[in-house]
Amino acid sequence: MRILDRYLAWAVIGGTLLTLGVLLPLMGVFILADEMDSIGIERYGIADALLFMLLSLPRYAYLIFPIATLIGALIGLGTLASRSELVAMRAAGLSVSRIVRAAMLGGLLLAILAFVLGEVVAPVSEQRGVELRRQALSGDVAQRTPDGFWAVDDGSYVNIREIRSGTSLRDIFIYRVDATKGVLTATHAGGARYQDGHWILEDISRSTASAEGVEVERIASAGWDSMLDPGLLKVVVADPHALPVWGLYKYIRFMWVNKQDAGPYEVAFWGKVLHPVLTLSMILVAIPLLLGSSRSTGMGRRIFAGIMVGILYYLISRTFAYLALLFGMNPFLAAIAPPLLFISGALMLLRRVS
Repeated sequence: MRILDRYLAWAVIGGTLLTLGVLLPLMGVFILADEMDSIGIERYGIADALLFMLLSLPRYAYLIFPIATLIGALIGLGTLASRSELVAMRAAGLSVSRIVRAAMLGGLLLAILAFVLGEVVAPVSEQRGVELRRQALSGDVAQRTPDGFWAVDDGSYVNIREIRSGTSLRDIFIYRVDATKGVLTATHAGGARYQDGHWILEDISRSTASAEGVEVERIASAGWDSMLDPGLLKVVVADPHALPVWGLYKYIRFMWVNKQDAGPYEVAFWGKVLHPVLTLSMILVAIPLLLGSSRSTGMGRRIFAGIMVGILYYLISRTFAYLALLFGMNPFLAAIAPPLLFISGALMLLRRVS
């Protein structure tokens, strides 16, 4: 029986890897197509776009891993069903629960692979890709550091501690030195917003140091002509899904301490924590789809069924995520509800098949 368990597990693993081998090149084409509009800006060329695409693929592989597992299980186990091997196994006394257990063993190995991919490989490659893209697009005038985002802006040195979005900034420091007059100007703004093609600084404190002394003035708001447009700043905004789970946890605690809304990061955190459960639930869904169909069902129909189930899951998971963000639903419940719904449906179908 152990030989059959390994045989079924490897059928699931092989089908999943085959599916990833087909889907990832397609994802790469889509990523490269999105980058075409940026090619030619500053030093960003086709080689940079190709490198950015390659470095982004691990993250997209992690995101599509559950769907790839579902389709892979349908392909791998479906191949056995089309050759009547599953029928022969059941006729030899192999129960449906044993088939489920063997398939879940393969799913467990795939879940471990997905965890390593999403928590170790993808964050590093994604960060590197974004950094290389940003350097090429900004002409090496900007740098992301632990102390925030630094940039050289027409003779001024700008430090932005928090980029909420491409058009909303918090905690901005601007330093400018006039060597001819021997004047140093240090400006701090509590926030900035992009409006009508210009930046508006708010809650400004400006200190001017010269040979005569230091002058300090406070201004409610003022315009700021800067080369840092929202398009450049959006490149360095951290995507919650691109952070590892421990990085998300630390960032969520930081936002709690500063009394900021951590909703998107909490949803992403629980989604990553429950990602292995989602991978296993997809295999559980695939088995009743196979056992409930005839041996003559073509591979195309099985793949189509897997794609439809994947789309359905995506719509349900997005719905719960929006409920958490817009209506204050508990992020853990929003993340665990879709896998539980699919597991419940799969168990009901398995009971009917058994």
